Amino acid sequence: MAYLALDKILEARTYVEENIKKPDTFMGLVLFLLCVVERKRNGSYLKSDMKQFSELADAAFYLSDTRSSYSDKYWFALLTNDWVDQVKDYFLKGNKVSANKVMQSLFWLDSFSELQLKTNLIPKDIFDELFISDLDESDFNQASQVRKADLLSSYGGNQEALTIKFDGSFVKKKAGDLSGAPFGQTLYAATEIKKIISVFDFDFIEKFDLTGTNKTYNYSMPSSEVCLSKPFLLLAGISGTGKTRFVREQAKTSQQFAETYCLTSVRPDWHEPSDLLGYISRLNGAAEYITTDVLQFIAKAWRAIADSGLTVEMQESEDQGERLVVAGERDELDKVLPYWLCLDEMNLAPVEQYFADYLSVLETREWCWTGDSFTYSCDALLKPATINEVADTEKLREALGFGGEQYDALWVDICQYGLGIPFNLLVAGTVNMDETTHGFSRKVIDRALSFDFGAFFPNDYNDFFTPTSCNKRLSYPIWSNASKADLADTFDVDGTKTVAFLSAVNTVLKNTPFELAFRALNELLLAVASSQPQDDLTLKAVWDDFMMCKVLPRIEGDTDKLTTSNRKDLLEELSDVLSDQLAPIWQAEQGDKNQRPDLYRENIVADGATEEEKVLRIPCRSKAKLQWMRDRLASATFTSFWP
Repeated sequence: MAYLALDKILEARTYVEENIKKPDTFMGLVLFLLCVVERKRNGSYLKSDMKQFSELADAAFYLSDTRSSYSDKYWFALLTNDWVDQVKDYFLKGNKVSANKVMQSLFWLDSFSELQLKTNLIPKDIFDELFISDLDESDFNQASQVRKADLLSSYGGNQEALTIKFDGSFVKKKAGDLSGAPFGQTLYAATEIKKIISVFDFDFIEKFDLTGTNKTYNYSMPSSEVCLSKPFLLLAGISGTGKTRFVREQAKTSQQFAETYCLTSVRPDWHEPSDLLGYISRLNGAAEYITTDVLQFIAKAWRAIADSGLTVEMQESEDQGERLVVAGERDELDKVLPYWLCLDEMNLAPVEQYFADYLSVLETREWCWTGDSFTYSCDALLKPATINEVADTEKLREALGFGGEQYDALWVDICQYGLGIPFNLLVAGTVNMDETTHGFSRKVIDRALSFDFGAFFPNDYNDFFTPTSCNKRLSYPIWSNASKADLADTFDVDGTKTVAFLSAVNTVLKNTPFELAFRALNELLLAVASSQPQDDLTLKAVWDDFMMCKVLPRIEGDTDKLTTSNRKDLLEELSDVLSDQLAPIWQAEQGDKNQRPDLYRENIVADGATEEEKVLRIPCRSKAKLQWMRDRLASATFTSFWP
């Protein structure tokens, strides 16, 4: 048999890089389709052999002769009605591409007859839409296969990272790794793939009993993603509303639930940061660090960042000196999943005490953007001095999951600069406010997004069996300081509308304990940047939610405390200002066209529905909450935000 020469392989890879957008994601999709073992629903529902997928990915992109053993695994996928057109328009830039070059870049170890057999697995109608039929046997003229070591050398690679991407860069994860390498992970994590295919690691049709023909409703996974402005959430509400379940369901949207979710039950006797993050023990004579589930989960989130191919290294700056920095491109963030840490019954213990280290370090997060390139840095939660005090750092390394040789350089940096808050970590605390729990100081409230869970995610009994709406996916923030450039594509292009709004609100709060400072303005501008509102109603929805999450939770007290500097009722004054600033959503009644959009939920709609049909319209949240607080003050002579 004859095989491809090295120059032909390089030529094929160059062609793919130049003619296909996001070639790694596209090739992951091609491999997934080639590994399909069963089709249902007119070919739109697929079952794919992921063991075969991993083996093919390793053969194509993992440049080592060491073979991995993969366990049996199947993934299931729903294709959109227009998925072929979406692939052609997005990945192929509206053109057909050479089947010869694409297949050679994937199956460069095969003979021509073997490559031809794999090409024939692509259904003819799909092949004709996407590919030029130009397989060329004359390219196969070598007596033996090209060695993987030769291809590695051609791209200047080494043994530290052996999985090659189409841009010639390398990642440490094996190509067949479904959770970290750019070929499998992008099938469920990449933004560009979501209009083409939805991938699940379980049989979706069987799980939700969708095999019958008498169903009159559609089940919909959330199709929209919300970039949060803060990575710390407080979910407050009465027992049984689904706060903990909400966090679980958010983690499930990643299709990697076991990897991206950690539930920790807060104990009433927690009073020190060590209760959450661990401590040094000398019971055995030598200093040993006792880790916790929380610290191990934080380390897991860091490993996900390192495994994604982003650069984690020391950088020096004039104002902060040497520190550990993550660097990369905007589209690479699509590969980094949110990691959800749920602190259940968070205020059973005093949060200001056991959570003090996190609250302080949270404010040191720093994102810097230059075009589509970014750096992220953060002060250390686990200090380098603490790590170096440990007698056996290798034992700590293993406990935190950094034992693999691919983490050698990262562990050296962690020992020198410490372990900070990873940018993909989202902390959600569930909260019940009653006589058995602790309240929150403004230090906690100012650093969190506080959700009145019943107001944002209401329990509607009528939707119990046939839900009409679903929650949007939440993702981590990618900004820390607002700039005009971040607002350029929004309805408030220079931030002046938002500044005027908060100034009007702060006029009421002036000379009271609830007065707002620069942090509040920065976070409101970040909320606008994260939501990217394109019209007046959506911009005011952002303002409305900011009042609910950041301003009203700070306000509490009796009649004397809730009096402004000019001796007027603070809640009444605030209502008057908001009725003007939030017009027309403040006045809009149920069904009114001026009702605001819900930024965290959307309607469940049939396939082919317009974006406008997905939008869920709701009344102004802060209007109802302020009225509730005023009624409570009148009846009980004391009020607060918390339900």
